[in-house]
Amino acid sequence: MITASELNLVRQILADFPRLSQAELAHTICELLGWHRLNGKLKSPECVEWLRKLQGSQELPNLPPLRVTKPRGPQKVPTDGRSDAQPPLRGSLADYRPLRLQLVKDLANRRLFQQYIERYHPLGYRFPYGAQLRYLVRGRPPAPDVLACLLFTSAAWKMSPRDQWIGWSDGARRANLSLLVNNARFLILPWIEVPHLASHVLSLAARHLPGDWLAAYGVRPLLLETLVDRPYHGTCYRAANWICVGQTQGRGRMDRAHQAQGTRKDILLYPLETRWREALCQLPAPPPCHASIGEIP
Repeated sequence: MITASELNLVRQILADFPRLSQAELAHTICELLGWHRLNGKLKSPECVEWLRKLQGSQELPNLPPLRVTKPRGPQKVPTDGRSDAQPPLRGSLADYRPLRLQLVKDLANRRLFQQYIERYHPLGYRFPYGAQLRYLVRGRPPAPDVLACLLFTSAAWKMSPRDQWIGWSDGARRANLSLLVNNARFLILPWIEVPHLASHVLSLAARHLPGDWLAAYGVRPLLLETLVDRPYHGTCYRAANWICVGQTQGRGRMDRAHQAQGTRKDILLYPLETRWREALCQLPAPPPCHASIGEIP
């Protein structure tokens, strides 16, 4: 929640610096108001989204327009020969263990990851918003360079079957949503034909992700979620002990306005700790009393 004086400061910044880009405005506002993640980084992407909402608010008609510096819509992922299909690779899981989950940090591996997802995942690659971690899964020699890819992102804002299964209140969900992480993409490269590889990779990821997410964002997740599009059934997730708790309503992960229309998807969840439900359902301490205007994402 922000105060009236803080909101006036935001108005003043927008009025005084009309030539700044959205990112520059968001950085400035976050620095002045101290909007940081638990890992110390600025909450600039969330601030940009919040500014756009204020721009269209009937209560705030005098906000100056925000200058868009990037083209709207999906960005195309360029591809090259590094991600070309390879000859089929077969064998038992034991032939490739121990597997190694490589956290993608450098530009070369990030582009390779994007190419693999764009070319071989049914949903293609979409540049994720918010918190995110990418993994390339590698086997021991003489295995090929990459066996699989995993993308983890911020959890869906609200999903009724998930929220009912957790049992948390609306206030607890708002306070503790950062403790959920979404497995947005999982790809076994199509030329890899190794039985039980997918479920083994998911189990390995469940062990590695909490520490990596904590190091990146200052939060240790308690629950994983994923959405499975039909005609797929999430067989490898179920084999790795993920639990199907229902289906989405077909509006998309971040549809807060209840307007988007899409396909219904199975919701699968995986607890990461034994007392996860108790922690997720815990309400935060009440904030100090002050005049509030709006909510910060």
